[in-house]
Amino acid sequence: MSGPTTPQGEFASIARALGRGALVTVMRGPNHGAQMLVRVDGSTEGSLGSDDLDRVAAAAADELMWAERSEAREEGDVFLFVDVVFPAPRLVIFGAIDFAAQLCTLARVSGWVPYVSDPRGFFARRDRFPDAEEVFVGWPDKTFDALGGIDRAMSIAVLTHDPKLDDAALEIALRSPAAYVGAMGSHRMQAKRRDRLLAGGITEEELARLAAPIGLDLGALTPEETALSIMSEIVALRRGRPGGRLSHASGRIHEVTGEAGEVAA
Repeated sequence: MSGPTTPQGEFASIARALGRGALVTVMRGPNHGAQMLVRVDGSTEGSLGSDDLDRVAAAAADELMWAERSEAREEGDVFLFVDVVFPAPRLVIFGAIDFAAQLCTLARVSGWVPYVSDPRGFFARRDRFPDAEEVFVGWPDKTFDALGGIDRAMSIAVLTHDPKLDDAALEIALRSPAAYVGAMGSHRMQAKRRDRLLAGGITEEELARLAAPIGLDLGALTPEETALSIMSEIVALRRGRPGGRLSHASGRIHEVTGEAGEVAA
């Protein structure tokens, strides 16, 4: 008969299940070695020795599990390490067009889990999107429901070029906690989209989240290049980078988390 689950044991189970969670460990200070598990719903298991420290640690764990990085934190004379696990990020693509097929392929090889949605069954066929995890035939609200809702790690790309389909997805996405919301279309199309969304009740603050025209300025012409432009913007935003040329950047090219959470060049 197995004993009670420890914070570390449950954290390992979450990792094996490809879930999301955080394990906070006291590396230095009172209660050295104490651990607290923080689940994705905010509930916890274990304690670091005081209610105040537990609250600080839970807030840091929630931030980092969604930022998808492990990190060391200092709180007074206490040194904490927040270790996080998380599933592969999801990309939901609205519009079963050729660009979507190439975007699915690039997302998949980049370690993302792509989905395609379109209410037009003739276009939303599994054979057209072999790299998609799933192809949904239906309106955006049904697709989001089927995916269990929108979380802070989800990215959403709207590619349909059809106002009634675009707006149906964007009205939900822009009011959600999604990490990224982008929409295809020219600057002229974006101006018209903006007017429609504002008239439909979307606020200026919500609209400011929209990346449109979608993607980085690579001069993309083909579906493959357009997919690269879109994925580049999504990855840059996820990593907190502007997406410019490395030769024009200063500082570290990337961060590597070392022992006890130290960041090395």
